[in-house]
Amino acid sequence: MQTVTLNNGVQMPILGFGVYQIPADRTERAVAQALEAGYRLLDTAAAYGNEEAVGHAIKNSGIRREELFVTTKLWVQNAPAQDNTRRALETSLATLGLDHVDLYLMHQPYGDVYGQWRAMERAQREGLTRAIGVANFYPDRLLDLILNNETAPQVDQIETHPFFQRDPDHALMREHRVRHQAWGGFAEGKNDLFTHPVLSKIGEAHGKSVAQVVLRWLIQRDIVTIPKSVNPDRMAQNIDVFDFALTDDQMAAIAALDTGKTLFFDHHDPEMVAWLSKRRIEG
Repeated sequence: MQTVTLNNGVQMPILGFGVYQIPADRTERAVAQALEAGYRLLDTAAAYGNEEAVGHAIKNSGIRREELFVTTKLWVQNAPAQDNTRRALETSLATLGLDHVDLYLMHQPYGDVYGQWRAMERAQREGLTRAIGVANFYPDRLLDLILNNETAPQVDQIETHPFFQRDPDHALMREHRVRHQAWGGFAEGKNDLFTHPVLSKIGEAHGKSVAQVVLRWLIQRDIVTIPKSVNPDRMAQNIDVFDFALTDDQMAAIAALDTGKTLFFDHHDPEMVAWLSKRRIEG
């Protein structure tokens, strides 16, 4: 497995396994199968409702803890944000059955972001998480957090796929040594991604699937990615992307697919901001 080095020296696999939208009663088996296929980066969140199942799969796998890279995420907290952030992390650790996570992300750029971040910085100093970062932060919010805090995020996990490639975000992250991580790398099949003629032609040239082409494209852009599947054959296929490389022309052809727009939801939309900000995770 290829790894990347975060800005605090922590090593992170460039390809992992995500469990977003996998029902809790199917998550343990899916994670167990992913671990058997060779995945060592696991990405969950309090908001997904499946941390406990991820923890059971880890415990039953027999894999040494130091071989795994476990990510979970903090949901928007009520005031006082610093106290509640600590409580939320401790709840996630108890649910996962772990004494620390490898990466703790602020899931949304809302609420008392600074209070939440200060609590995350403290948790990192105390060893409850090896790295801290954010998710869904656009360049303006990310730069504001970097400039006005002691610790720059190690990671920003954002929607990234061939139709929304996030070049300005990527450039800013590179400048400030924040690692770009993709969610929604397959765009959930939107815009007919899995049968797209450009991606299909590239796949045929390498004897690879469209999914493998997309994952290889992300990896060659130095972006960490976390594909999800509950199908063991697809899990194995998705991790089999280190034996080929896309040419410059193929990378350019994929670059031309960028629309510059989200296919899911706009974090600048007032209605979406209100909905996400009001939602709370019990526990």
